[in-house]
Amino acid sequence: MPIKVQSDLPAKETLERENIFVMDELRSIHQDIRPLKICILNLMPLKQDTELQLLRALSNTPLQIDITFLMVKSHESKNVSANHLNQFYKVWDEVKERRFDGMIITGAPVELMEFEEVDYWDELCNIFKWSKDHVTSVLHICWGAQAGLYYHYGIGKIKLPKKLSGIYENRVMNRKIPLVRGFDDVFLAPHSRYTGVSPEDVYGNSELMVLAESEEAGIYICTANSGSMVFVMGHPEYDRMTLDKEYNRDLGKGIDPEIPKNYYPGDDPSKRPLLSWRSHCNILYTNWLNYYVYQATPYDIDNPENRPLFLY
Repeated sequence: MPIKVQSDLPAKETLERENIFVMDELRSIHQDIRPLKICILNLMPLKQDTELQLLRALSNTPLQIDITFLMVKSHESKNVSANHLNQFYKVWDEVKERRFDGMIITGAPVELMEFEEVDYWDELCNIFKWSKDHVTSVLHICWGAQAGLYYHYGIGKIKLPKKLSGIYENRVMNRKIPLVRGFDDVFLAPHSRYTGVSPEDVYGNSELMVLAESEEAGIYICTANSGSMVFVMGHPEYDRMTLDKEYNRDLGKGIDPEIPKNYYPGDDPSKRPLLSWRSHCNILYTNWLNYYVYQATPYDIDNPENRPLFLY
């Protein structure tokens, strides 16, 4: 997929080294194609790592994508330079009059706080409300999924007995739904979180459909029946070494974390982790872009009356 980003975005060089076609602004304006407008609300502290992970995950279809990175203005990011944010990010006030074909809302390291205690919660609620009328389909990840379920459906989060960290086996629950087309019956996915949601609360809501679940990690994917909202409880976009970085970071903080489950060969942190979830990550993002964004969004994005109904 040709991904359109600013020419000097640091992730562009890395993606090109991986042989991923990244189109800069100059080339894109010479093509008579209406690219998909995708907004990424990046709430993760290491924003450049997340940029690279998500752009890589979005790169596996022939669709052209125009990326807009969004940040919250009511929180000061301490792990990325102000110059990077000023150059490559917008805030909601700058885009709230626009419409997008798709939106991704990332996780955030605020799980142990009550939602209302998060300093940008009010701003995030405004974005959630705005997305219902200005975005064709929204993909929520990890804490972003928990926050979305809480805002839209009143489903609260639950604190887990210990941090859920590792690669967990998931089972497809309804393979006729387009989002999980091409998935194996059982597949692996990364998780890294202290909280989750009650399966009973999700199954008990008639507006939600569970598409994949893990005996150990709980619900992995659920969607609004309309297809306009997708909730992914894990981190399919994680790189091979992301959990390793988190594990060593926690060691450095003296937290004494458990070794991420099913991650290191022989549970030996000195060994290079096996990459066992990338194919299903690619299928998930490709299916979302194809079935829930591209096939559901109007060509004239500024005229929502032309938007077709979801067929699933």
